[in-house]
Order: sequence, then structure tokens, then C-alpha cells
Amino acid sequence: MAGLGDLLKNDLAKGVALGLGVVAAGVVLAPALRPAARAAVKTGILLFEKGREWTAEAGETFEDLVAEVRAELAEQAAAAEGLDAAQQAAAENSQKG
Repeated sequence: MAGLGDLLKNDLAKGVALGLGVVAAGVVLAPALRPAARAAVKTGILLFEKGREWTAEAGETFEDLVAEVRAELAEQAAAAEGLDAAQQAAAENSQKG
């Protein structure tokens, strides 16, 4: 019959022993670790919500920036069209005169 020393030389036996040890430790430590786990989950949820708020604010800021740039481009286009119209009128007046 194989002794304990012989069993621990086998990788399968080592894996089974390690697995049983982890399960046993989990059962014993679970009640003590539960408050820490709850605190970690709570912190994660709060950070996630804060991240969503920051993302929404950044999106609004970007949308405002895009709207300002579009308005500026529209003003420049209108000014360019007005300048073109004035140049055409001046050219027509010089041809008439």
C-alpha cells in the first residue's frame, strides 16, 4: 500500500489535495471575507457610476465644442458669400461705368 509520501509525489494527488485545501479554506474563510467582498463590490459599483457621469459630461462638452465649430464655419461661409456678392456688384458697377 502506498504511503502518504508516495501519494504526494504524484501530480494528480497533489492537485486533488490542493483543490480540497482551497475548498476547505474557502468554507472556513468565507464568513470572515464576506464584509470585505461586499465593500469591494460596493466600491466597484460607485466607481462605475462615477465613470458613467464623467463620460456623459465629456460627451456633452464635446457636443458643445462641435456645435461651436459648426456655427463658426457657418459664419465664415456666410461672410465669404457676402464678400463674393459685394465683389460681383463692384465688378458689375465698374462694367456699367
